[in-house]
Amino acid sequence: MITASRVVLARREDVWELIAEPYNLPDWWPAYSGVEPDRKGLAEDARWTVVRSRRPGFLRKPRGRGLIVIRRVAPGAELAWHDVAQRIDAGIRLEDGAARHTEATAFVDAPFLRLVAEGATGLPRLAVTRLYDLCQTAAKL
Repeated sequence: MITASRVVLARREDVWELIAEPYNLPDWWPAYSGVEPDRKGLAEDARWTVVRSRRPGFLRKPRGRGLIVIRRVAPGAELAWHDVAQRIDAGIRLEDGAARHTEATAFVDAPFLRLVAEGATGLPRLAVTRLYDLCQTAAKL
């Protein structure tokens, strides 16, 4: 499993609110540029259609469509999913940090060669950076 963590300068409830909106997924998860959640929305076993990012990967077209299945939803604490075509598990965990901040930890899990072939090894670092940037922008408004 590859992980990356970052302290986000926002309360965990506020960070979760951003993460819990399915249409925000492409804003903070760099592998996707679009999402179409099913009627279940943010719920375990929901199936969301995703549009891949512009970067091509091993056996993956840029802007191709795929399917993710939501595996875990722990409100305020964790969102995890399985990318069916990529055969990669991914997600984010949130914990309370000091001074009303949040410790965000993004992760991807799959056999290492699959992670390398799909270019997924840097996804957690990029995800927490994008999440940090989004929360900082909202905090400044």
